Amino acid sequence: MSGLVSAPDLLATFPFPYTADSYRYSTNIAPARGVVATATGQWGQRVVNIDSEYAHEIAERRRILTADTSRHVVLPHMRIACWDTMVALMTEMATAYPASMSLTRDGDTWHWRNELLDITQDFTIGDESSLPCDPLAYIAGQVQEDIVLLDQRDGDLFADAGVVTFAAGWSFGFDVGMTFLEIHGPVPRLRETGVITRAREFLMRLAPNDIYRRTNWSMTVGRRLDVSTEAFPEWLPDRDRLDALDDETFGRLIHLRVEVQHLIRLAESGAICFLIRSYMLPLADIATVDEWRDRTASVLAELPDDMVEYKGLSAYRDRAVRWLRTAKPR
Repeated sequence: MSGLVSAPDLLATFPFPYTADSYRYSTNIAPARGVVATATGQWGQRVVNIDSEYAHEIAERRRILTADTSRHVVLPHMRIACWDTMVALMTEMATAYPASMSLTRDGDTWHWRNELLDITQDFTIGDESSLPCDPLAYIAGQVQEDIVLLDQRDGDLFADAGVVTFAAGWSFGFDVGMTFLEIHGPVPRLRETGVITRAREFLMRLAPNDIYRRTNWSMTVGRRLDVSTEAFPEWLPDRDRLDALDDETFGRLIHLRVEVQHLIRLAESGAICFLIRSYMLPLADIATVDEWRDRTASVLAELPDDMVEYKGLSAYRDRAVRWLRTAKPR
């Protein structure tokens, strides 16, 4: 593990996304909490996962929300769903990390403890004055996941609330209030293959307390979580400077970015809580694992041009393939 760019735990728990030497969009939905063994360790046992980036990512979310309030939107009819989400995620965290987190109840008063952030809070569900901010913002400030809440009505799903600070190539502030199909309209091949329609039908059939997950992937230049359309002026210039980089710098700068997305049918409100957790490893770390290095190169080389363009890889796909195929394990 010596010479890694990232902390060792980030390599050991990385959700490597490829199961074959080519990739196409699919629903790839599986029950939550199933452990997935990988070449470096494992991932998947928790719905809400905390790693060595916790403090940094919580601080980054706070910074982004302070600068841009459009990343946090709650339409009025989603208040119950926000309380539902907060309690559901607190329960997951307390179960997964009992040494540092707990959620207990005494009548109408709930007690929350998060020692990692030095937080203790008594609150009453439905009473926003019992929290320092609204419940969705409160819990979003303690998880590394982005949160989107989908309301199911009139035979459709609507993205009507959320806190999204780490979007990859999209804007929650723009998408809020849209239907599930409208949000995914720009993604190539989804409608033609029926993937997005099947995904919507699956989500609408979820029973209360059902939890499933899926993965998605992209690539970014640098370890930048916020590559939303709002932040476009900040991160686009990084892509334009790649030609000037030597190979060692290129391998440390280009990151494989994987989203683990959890889908939770909230019992009280009936809304769907859509969690998006982003994990990143630079090519320099991917290259330390023979299986990952070879498979990533194969997937990128075979990826159709329209998917390359949509994922924003056109400027460096070919160089990334060459880099991986000539990289030597350290």
